[in-house]
Amino acid sequence: MNDNPIVSVVMPAYRCEDTIGQAIESVLCQEVPLELIVINDCSPDKLDEVMDVYQEDERIIYVKNSENLGVAASRNRGIEMARGSYIAFLDSDDWWLPGKLEKQLKKLQEEKTVLCSTGRQLRTFDGKDTGRYVPVKEQVTYRDLLSHNSISCSSVLVKKSVIEEFPMEHDECHEDYITWLQILRKYGCASGIDEPFLQYRMSADSKSGNKLKSARMTFQVYRHMGYGWLVSCLYFISYAFHGMKKYFW
Repeated sequence: MNDNPIVSVVMPAYRCEDTIGQAIESVLCQEVPLELIVINDCSPDKLDEVMDVYQEDERIIYVKNSENLGVAASRNRGIEMARGSYIAFLDSDDWWLPGKLEKQLKKLQEEKTVLCSTGRQLRTFDGKDTGRYVPVKEQVTYRDLLSHNSISCSSVLVKKSVIEEFPMEHDECHEDYITWLQILRKYGCASGIDEPFLQYRMSADSKSGNKLKSARMTFQVYRHMGYGWLVSCLYFISYAFHGMKKYFW
């Protein structure tokens, strides 16, 4: 399967020795030709020992950053290494359900879009089901995305040629959100599969887990996209409403 991968899965890894195994196994069970690129971003834990288990699997490429680059630059490095025509992202603390990539590939080919995301089931960090599900529309437009970032990075499948146009930058805010907005502004709507193919762990230490920090970074996204203070505030109000609905209603 590793000789001619259709999908290259990019997985940055940092402080994830307890969760990355489940993430990797969820990739390897996908029934499409793929490669998995794991980027060790100078993780201080026992990640090397965990990855030793997979050293004989030719689908897995394990590389180490010489210095801590952050998640955006690590993803960009993985994209540069990728041989597949499509790029999928999976964080090392999340996991997929079987059939995800196969269904997304079919969706992209049928609808002739460049990006596809899925719904996500919210989990506690120890993997327990919270009973909360975040849906995604069948078509997500640029305007939709400005009002509410419904595209979770770990659910995305995107054409490699497209993601190469818009590398992830600005680790200080939501680097993936900026990239999705740039892609949709140029290419139109994204496809969505409203099924919980992504199992998403929530952590208070993550960008999205710290709600005040996440709110500040979201406002900066609008500023990076070229919007003034007033328009940014209007979009931020919509973001705040959807955020409350997602996590509390």
